[in-house]
Amino acid sequence: MSRPLSNATLGSLSVPGPGYDRTQVRTGIVHFGVGGFHRAHQAMYLDALMEQRKALDWGICGVGVMPFDLRMRQAMDAQDCLYTLVLKDPAGGWEPRIIGSIVEYLYAPDDAEAVIEKMADPSTRIVSLTVTEGGYNFHPVTGEFDGENPAVKADLQPGAVPATVFGLVTEALVRRRNRGVEPFTVMSCDNIQGNGHVAQEVFTAFARLRDPELGDWVASQVRFPNSMVDRITPVTTDEDRAQVAERFGVTDAWPVVCEPFTQWVLEDSFSLGRPPYEDVGVQVVTDVEPYELMKLRLLNASHQALCYVGYLAGYRLVHEVAQDPLFAQFLLDYMDLEATPTLSPVPGIDLTDYKQQLIERFSNAAVRDTVARLCAESSDRIPKWLLPVIRENLAAGRDVTRSATIVASWARYAEAVDEVGEPITVVDRIADQLTAIAKTQREQPLAFVANRELFGDLVDEPGFTEPYLAALASLHQHGARATLESLRR
Repeated sequence: MSRPLSNATLGSLSVPGPGYDRTQVRTGIVHFGVGGFHRAHQAMYLDALMEQRKALDWGICGVGVMPFDLRMRQAMDAQDCLYTLVLKDPAGGWEPRIIGSIVEYLYAPDDAEAVIEKMADPSTRIVSLTVTEGGYNFHPVTGEFDGENPAVKADLQPGAVPATVFGLVTEALVRRRNRGVEPFTVMSCDNIQGNGHVAQEVFTAFARLRDPELGDWVASQVRFPNSMVDRITPVTTDEDRAQVAERFGVTDAWPVVCEPFTQWVLEDSFSLGRPPYEDVGVQVVTDVEPYELMKLRLLNASHQALCYVGYLAGYRLVHEVAQDPLFAQFLLDYMDLEATPTLSPVPGIDLTDYKQQLIERFSNAAVRDTVARLCAESSDRIPKWLLPVIRENLAAGRDVTRSATIVASWARYAEAVDEVGEPITVVDRIADQLTAIAKTQREQPLAFVANRELFGDLVDEPGFTEPYLAALASLHQHGARATLESLRR
């Protein structure tokens, strides 16, 4: 019989849980964006430290700012912020653990003041972020902060109650400065190249719009370490909830399922200390860039390489695409021929082994990651993960045929209908705009990439447009499989 998850039931559950006393855990980190990934990754690492009786003063206070975060608050409140993390191995094994490192959850739309004061409290020494690639509010081509965003403009009005992460964090920093409390470190854990540098730029830009002198202070006094994070974490399904209840006797409103593999590379740049992350396998380094470029251009861009062609070809689960030799070869060719030439050596990593491991991870049938998840929010992902590969290769006079094919497959997917005429639900912040443009491209083949807001001047580069046009025409005339067949070495 399944039992609800809470502090009261922990001792009676068969699943391993916190061996430390959660009443002794104190908040030291405020985290924006408590989704599946954060709970499978950063919160898991802290829980592992707490099991060693370390970092008990680094508990997490989760914060939600978006309407969809209300569901997470309800789950966190009902379960005393506990949840079940399940590692799914390729052989079908399920390894569960109840994670206890999140000890509070606040929902900013209900009480922005509580969120601000939590960050202003001297005990908060890190504010961390997993707010997705689109949450940083910068232009995909210029990289400039969008000060015209209506939500940002509203937060900048005198006397406004902050509603964005920029407004909330900046107000907390202002209060700390006014009270003589040193600023906390802002730790980005999102899949953006130089995520710490980007975070510094966007938060400084917001602060500068509020007060130029404040912007200068943020730029000079607040630390923003770079990081690389990695763990494939699909969206939790009702079937996952049912399986956790059936297999382990735990009624969990929002468990997390993920692959066994995990990696975190973190720049050691913190103003008020940090947990001893290295004691649980985090690579704490002075330079994250080689690792993050490896991950963004091999793993993240490869997800885009398989998702659109896979969906068009009829696949709906990631492992099905990765286990198809044709699609696996396309991924390896993209990684070998186009991504790898843009990378520097990565300390301690054999890139040949890493690339083969990626194919094996994508092929993990137990994870049941969906192709649709990888296809979502492409306008935030492609410019950050794939277009830099294209631009670097063009500048060096190298071939971009496979990268151009990935972009063409996105353009074809954005037409919102698959190869057998079934509708596709395009999930993107600018889905209507993308689909409207894509539906004109049979008559105007360059229409999609002529969108300079996303692609900059790539439409003017023959080295890109020639293979792009060839791939798009093939996708229209012959389909995804035949297009990849034509590219086999």
